[in-house]
Amino acid sequence: DSTEGDPMNPEADKLYQLLPAIYRIRDAEQNGALRALCEVLAEDIAALRENLDQLYDDQFIETCADWVAPYIGDLIGYRTLYAVTDRTRSARAEVANTIAYRRRKGTATVLEQLARDVTGWNARAVEFFQWLETSQYMNHLRPTNLSTVDLRNWEALERRDTAFNAIAHSVDMRRIETQQGRYNIPNVGLFLWRLDAFAVRRSPAFRVDDERFLFSPLGNNQPLFTRPQSETDITHLAEPLNVPEPISRRVLDTYLAQYYGPQLSLFLEADNLDTSLEKVQVCNLADNGATWAHLPVSKVSIDPVLGRIAVPPGTPPVNLRVTYHYGFSMPTGGGSYERGKTFALGGGFTSVMQGQSLQAALTAAQAGGIVQIADSGRYAETLSVNLPAAAKVEVRAANEHRPTLELNDDWTITLAPETELTLNGLLITGGRLRVVAAGAVGTRILRLRHCTLVPGLSLTREGEPVSPSVPSLVIEREGTTIEIDHCLLGGIRAVDNTEVSMTNTLVDAASPTGVAYAALDGQASGGVLNIVNCTVIGKAHTKRLDLASNTIFAAALAPGDSWSHPVWSEQNQQGCCRFSFVPLNSIVPRRYRCQPDLAVEAALLEADQPKGSLTGPQTEAITLATQARVRPAFTGRRYGQAAYGQLAGHCPEEILRGADDESEMGVFHDVFAPQRADNLHIRLQEYLRFGLEAGIFYST
Repeated sequence: DSTEGDPMNPEADKLYQLLPAIYRIRDAEQNGALRALCEVLAEDIAALRENLDQLYDDQFIETCADWVAPYIGDLIGYRTLYAVTDRTRSARAEVANTIAYRRRKGTATVLEQLARDVTGWNARAVEFFQWLETSQYMNHLRPTNLSTVDLRNWEALERRDTAFNAIAHSVDMRRIETQQGRYNIPNVGLFLWRLDAFAVRRSPAFRVDDERFLFSPLGNNQPLFTRPQSETDITHLAEPLNVPEPISRRVLDTYLAQYYGPQLSLFLEADNLDTSLEKVQVCNLADNGATWAHLPVSKVSIDPVLGRIAVPPGTPPVNLRVTYHYGFSMPTGGGSYERGKTFALGGGFTSVMQGQSLQAALTAAQAGGIVQIADSGRYAETLSVNLPAAAKVEVRAANEHRPTLELNDDWTITLAPETELTLNGLLITGGRLRVVAAGAVGTRILRLRHCTLVPGLSLTREGEPVSPSVPSLVIEREGTTIEIDHCLLGGIRAVDNTEVSMTNTLVDAASPTGVAYAALDGQASGGVLNIVNCTVIGKAHTKRLDLASNTIFAAALAPGDSWSHPVWSEQNQQGCCRFSFVPLNSIVPRRYRCQPDLAVEAALLEADQPKGSLTGPQTEAITLATQARVRPAFTGRRYGQAAYGQLAGHCPEEILRGADDESEMGVFHDVFAPQRADNLHIRLQEYLRFGLEAGIFYST
């Protein structure tokens, strides 16, 4: 036998070797036709073998194909959920854990674990019967269950009626499902934290004077949040350190070692100052006239409620850097989250760090290239960029960083035809972005991704906008295309023949009567607008509204307003406004399932029985009442607040579930908060013990 097996095809070689030697000799003499046939058969055999191996693997949830997971789940009665979080997009993990969950079915620990898994939010389960005022049974004494409050126990008083309540209450007969009643024997409460904690690492502290500093790079009071520690044991109920909640002064003072450190919730560093744990104290640094209370101090003092720092007199800190966490609803506006997939350009880049000139790097790269800011530092400069024809430039923060650009004046941007400028991950304060009217006729693109252009340009110490009527973005050059994604910014002014596209963005003109979008004069129509999953606080006047989808226009006319409509599109022959909140007295293209139109129509239809019985005054009264009820309500209305732009719990269902996929309208549509709550209700039907009732409470 002179034939050699093909080492690249062991299956064919194995099959070929099973043939008699005389056939293999004759096949070698006749150009290997039989060998070729074996190779064809081997391919099918290999496919069959692979299929048999996969069929075996499909018997186990850990190794089965994705399409098999729901079938295995069906065998154990698993119900699929809305695929709105990383854990619910694939049923594999939850199906695998179902047996472990069911072993603990009906316990508070498994309810808490389920709440975390299916909502993606931090959670805590509370059995309210444990905090009922009861007569003590001598064989089962409960020393902590007192009918009167210990006024010396500050922690119990501070955490009263929260998820960590430790004060006994009298019985409450209201239903817990309505979020009214709590303390009763069958009641179990599931507390959810809708806000997450986002880190700011080694950012320069904002200097007030040699002894006073602020955590926030914008110079406003910034409540500090807990960096939640992961729970690794299903039998462990969440504690305050496991959830992202604001840090109080007493809590930080008592548990300073659990919150203060390089990898913990907050930390300070300075070149000439000892900021170790032993040299730090907690203090109330509230305003006291022109200065702060409780100054001077003997140690480095921190106020976590206001985000303030005081150092001992006589030792001005050099290069004081702060690490802390702030609360927000989702990764938007730049921050310490993953943004690598949003970078526009790849390849090499020019790196800039604190102390280096950002303008010098921009000048060197404006013919084409990337300028990457490698830290979360502060850059106080007057910036300008002038891109030649066909240049592509990206100015971005390094992944998981958020530098602050403190502009001394407007950032002037000159774009030649066919140029593209992308800004990514920047916090911009003190001035506007202004695309100047220069360059030849042609198209040019300005992209803003995960940026914050502080509404009102800058903030006061109390967090109010300094210049609420001044826009953040001004487009003076016709032919410019603006793409805005996952940004927070103030008003926009855009000349005619421009196109502005926004997704998952909040535009804030400081009040519903302010001007959020218009031409340069704040009156005439701005360029063509395309807006999806956004919240617009203020009036809007556009040449054409090509598309408005899942968007909230929180706009209103002031008494004696020069505007005739709060939202106004000049050309309405094309375009669509769908699944959005638009004030009734607006002029926009065809509306499809918008609010409050839909609610008014339903209310009139219900009241008009028999048909045609409503009079004109009755119709007007019903319309006004429905319009007053169905309008957006926000938990926070000022940039800098943790719940900024978040829809409040009492916001009408028509808005909370008014998007095209029954999620909420507005900038936080992609949080899918209604679907997360629905997922939890689905699971509670299976895991809640018979006779118990559960209520969902939002801690943030």
